[in-house]
Amino acid sequence: MKTSITENVKRLLEELPEHVLLVAAAKSRTADEIDEAIEAGIRLIGENYVQEALAVIQAVKNKAEWHFIGHLQKNKVKYVVPNFDMIESVDSVPLAREIDKRCNKLGKRMPVLVEINSGREPQKFGFLPEEAENGIREIATLENIKILGLMTMGPRTGDPEAARPYFVETRRLFDKIGKLDIPNVEMRYLSMGMTNSYRIAVQEGANIVRIGTLIFGRRGKPI
Repeated sequence: MKTSITENVKRLLEELPEHVLLVAAAKSRTADEIDEAIEAGIRLIGENYVQEALAVIQAVKNKAEWHFIGHLQKNKVKYVVPNFDMIESVDSVPLAREIDKRCNKLGKRMPVLVEINSGREPQKFGFLPEEAENGIREIATLENIKILGLMTMGPRTGDPEAARPYFVETRRLFDKIGKLDIPNVEMRYLSMGMTNSYRIAVQEGANIVRIGTLIFGRRGKPI
């Protein structure tokens, strides 16, 4: 017998420690699916693609907070800034500057997480760990952005345990940055872990996890 989105959400919320926030990664999901997750207790919705997100945000916008969790192109910032409550994937200084510019026009200050390329993968976005401090110091000078932590994806493998070293390194960086007392920087959130690795991420200090498949089922195969 297939389980429902509601049952999946409730099980996850019961499993996760109270201090860990659950972001429902809603890529390719319908407004009805997202609404069911919200009714079950989800408070944070994560979206990867701008155009796809805008269609469902209009249907359920005021029922949850919206986090942008995918790679954000500079030409899409103008759509994300007015519609999202946090951007978890700030992966460069030029992107941060564009966010700052768009926020200034709206009189908005955007909470962001700085994305770390913990696996040092050339095909992925984000600051390399050794470059993160300088990048964060530069972003922190922007008036319409508030840095609230770090996010990492980590290399995708079939073995969840393989992600642990990348989470450990990102947590060390999180702690290091937190001790530097950089103005406009607060290491409040550490967003790590997805469906196959969230348990490892929590063990290594994540207080935001981004879970899609365990809530909604595999894309194209409704639960």
